[in-house]
Amino acid sequence: MPQGTPNQNAKHSKYTINGEGKDAVLERGESCPTCGPGVFLAVHSDRKSCGKCGYSVKA
Repeated sequence: MPQGTPNQNAKHSKYTINGEGKDAVLERGESCPTCGPGVFLAVHSDRKSCGKCGYSVKA
């Protein structure tokens, strides 16, 4: 891929799809309690942090 081109499969690594319909999508990662659903916490060796608002939790 050329530099600057987004990975088309990146969004599928955060969700699991079971069946069809609205209830079929399940989140894999932990979402940020401040930002809400759709914003995931990054997992580090000693903490989880949100890149959008800066929220962090010691793991």
